[in-house]
Amino acid sequence: MDVQDQFDVSLEDSDLLGEVELTTNLIIAASESDEHLSVDEIDRILGVVPSPRSEA
Repeated sequence: MDVQDQFDVSLEDSDLLGEVELTTNLIIAASESDEHLSVDEIDRILGVVPSPRSEA
């Protein structure tokens, strides 16, 4: 009988790897900062681009 090791998993999911990279970037930025990161700083680190406001 061949038993598969449930912990022998390779990370090949590009979405998951992207999330790990973003989380790592936030952790590094937070650890290097003397104060809390602002929302604008977090958005910049995550690469968030504000959507244009529509004219009403």
